Amino acid sequence: MRRYLIAGLLVWVPLGVTLLVIKLVVGLVDQTLLLVPPALRPDALFGFNIPGFGLLLSVVVVLATGVAVANFMGKRMVAMWESVLDRIPLVRSIYKAAKQVAETMLSDTGKSFRKVLLVEYPRKGVYSIGFLTSETEGEVQERTGEEVVTVFVPTTPNPTSGFIIMVPRRDVTELEMTVDEGFRMIVSLGVVSPPWPRRPEDAPAPTLPPPARPMPPAAERREPAEPSS
Repeated sequence: MRRYLIAGLLVWVPLGVTLLVIKLVVGLVDQTLLLVPPALRPDALFGFNIPGFGLLLSVVVVLATGVAVANFMGKRMVAMWESVLDRIPLVRSIYKAAKQVAETMLSDTGKSFRKVLLVEYPRKGVYSIGFLTSETEGEVQERTGEEVVTVFVPTTPNPTSGFIIMVPRRDVTELEMTVDEGFRMIVSLGVVSPPWPRRPEDAPAPTLPPPARPMPPAAERREPAEPSS
């Protein structure tokens, strides 16, 4: 009896959680319909509410915006709009920060959240899973005198909050698990772990370059022998 009960729970619990999350996301995005005039909303046009219509509307608006700003006139309009926002002190700071984060995370060539790392945090001998967000540059690099990477260490079971730490590159260990597998491990409180050992074709490509090998002392370096004539 217990075995059958567990087998049934293994079917219904993941399905129920998936449906609940989808319902919450669709309900949240459907709130965008409040921006539409009441006369143009689905319940006014068709006499009943259509779940997910707000999500569809949001996708259409985003795609239309992308098409509009991809040409010369669209870029000019965006530049004019940003120049207006740049004159408002508080709005300027928020907009610039949000734009920089969006450009970093959505860039095809960026490295943000593309690699799972193992770091010793919050103290020596205790390990945490983190995600590479950037290779730190500027003042932090100069002050530390080391190659430093920025790592996001999420909390569990809510990975949307966490800590940003800056760690020397030599002190981080790249893991072969994917970002999705890393998030699943965090959300499940470590219950769900990716399979190991991995097949070579399943391992993601390395993101961080290998640390530079130190040059041997001058006494150990030998000049190559000249070939005898």
